[in-house]
Amino acid sequence: MARSLVDLLTTHASQQPERTAYRYLVTGDCDGEIQDISYGRLARRCRAVAAWLQERGIAGSRALLLYPPGLEFISGYLGCLSAGVVAVPGLPPQGRSQNHRALTRMKRLIADADAKVILGGREVLAALAAQAEHLPELDGITCVATEDIPDEAADSWREPDLTADSVAFLQYTSGSTSAPRGVMVTHGNLLDNQRAITERMGHTPDTLAEYEHELFVSWLPVYHDMGLIGPVLNTVHLGATATLFSPLHFLQRPARWLTALSHYRPHTSGGPNFAYELCLKHATPELLDGLDLSRWKVAFNGAEPVRAATLRRFTETFAPAGFRREALYPCYGLAEATLIVTGGSVDTPPTLAAAPGSGPHVGAADAAAVGSGRPIPGTTVVIADPERREELPEGEVGEIWVSGAGVAKGYWRNALATRETFRATLKDRPDRFLRTGDLGFLREGELFVTGRLKDLMVIDGRNHYPQDLELSAEMSHGALRPGCTAAFSVDGGVEGEQPVIVAETAPDAAADSERITEVIRSAIGEAHGLAVRDVVLVHPGTIPKTSSGKIQRHASRAAYLADALAVVGAPAAR
Repeated sequence: MARSLVDLLTTHASQQPERTAYRYLVTGDCDGEIQDISYGRLARRCRAVAAWLQERGIAGSRALLLYPPGLEFISGYLGCLSAGVVAVPGLPPQGRSQNHRALTRMKRLIADADAKVILGGREVLAALAAQAEHLPELDGITCVATEDIPDEAADSWREPDLTADSVAFLQYTSGSTSAPRGVMVTHGNLLDNQRAITERMGHTPDTLAEYEHELFVSWLPVYHDMGLIGPVLNTVHLGATATLFSPLHFLQRPARWLTALSHYRPHTSGGPNFAYELCLKHATPELLDGLDLSRWKVAFNGAEPVRAATLRRFTETFAPAGFRREALYPCYGLAEATLIVTGGSVDTPPTLAAAPGSGPHVGAADAAAVGSGRPIPGTTVVIADPERREELPEGEVGEIWVSGAGVAKGYWRNALATRETFRATLKDRPDRFLRTGDLGFLREGELFVTGRLKDLMVIDGRNHYPQDLELSAEMSHGALRPGCTAAFSVDGGVEGEQPVIVAETAPDAAADSERITEVIRSAIGEAHGLAVRDVVLVHPGTIPKTSSGKIQRHASRAAYLADALAVVGAPAAR
């Protein structure tokens, strides 16, 4: 039985050395430059990287990975695992300004992980070297471009002594409500989650044979858990083939994703809800005429609120191209549980339900809560009242608590946060649970996620979920960008907590901003019975988001209070 993904890679390289493991669309287009790597070649490159690390005696230490989109990251990541080195995937700073947000995150990761080496692409490391005088964090850290490690180094590779409890990598959280923390994911966690993904998404031997091993198409960032543990690692777990391309190329032209799906005809592909919205926005008749999505079996949707309206519109729009409603696959997971926690059954359409206490608008199908499936094998999900430490009855909203083999060891060098988050207990029950910080409810065994505990707004004694207000705002006017609205509350003095809506819109909407604002206020009032304190329209791309695309409501609130928002037209009165 395999002890790690390293064992599985070795097996695939021995049994099917010529099979393509990954192909990369360099320009994002199927008819552009394509790079690929076979299992035999991948195994040799990983062993070369591993041997280089072993020769420097840093097994057990941390290696920060800073790669541009491409295949070299995979060799670096699996090379770390093959050396017994703890990988730390990071977002490389890019551009002349080195991308301030990415640079800040990189510095935090170097310090928090106590990285001993940085593995990366030539251009990324050259850019960092040019800024070395401004980056004291790099002092004493060895940097190497893994492209420059020769294949011959693989000959001195030694198989590492790995166990299920050995830490494979640190997955830093996205930081939607707090500073990023390094989740210690073990080799056992990885294998358990891979088995769960395989089972739940129907990646059986028969499926692989039917699809000629074309398993995934993905543009998701590989430094994030959804893009790494899903498309990249499940591919090597099964010895299948994945087609990858850059997130930037997807954002520039979302049709590239659909075109790649139509061309390579994989079994599985997906992303956060906003990705489906972007495809809808660019769904021209010409695009639809050239697509065949009939082979897309699992269209997973997670990492942010899954919206019923998006699922309905996507199905209706792409049905002429062969897309089936049964392919929609809402799921739930988080870095602290490696990745997947709940998922549906293949060929079963999503379940919709009214969220308890969500307000009068829940009667509308488009505003209903979307089911995220049932717990994966070996995982327990309970809905808890964290204050009373009691399990809540079915149908009641509370915090989602999780236990199972996929739950990570804890946070790197943060015993207090580990105890608070990973060691929760219920009264009269010995089990230890992971507190997810997410709110939801169970209905007939299926999980429905309703929001984040820290984002919950309590106004006039009633609970309001920010994503509900955000959805109502976005649906009220076509000028608002889907997935680019932040709702939060501020202290209104004698009037108590009051909601604020910050929404991205095109700059040319400035002339109509007063009308848009009125429509949003009316929509929130009608759907939720709330008087909005302020509506602020801001320029595209200015609402703070995490590296995985989640709205950072706390950061948005801070920017609002500091008058630091990039307002379209005249600033709103406070």
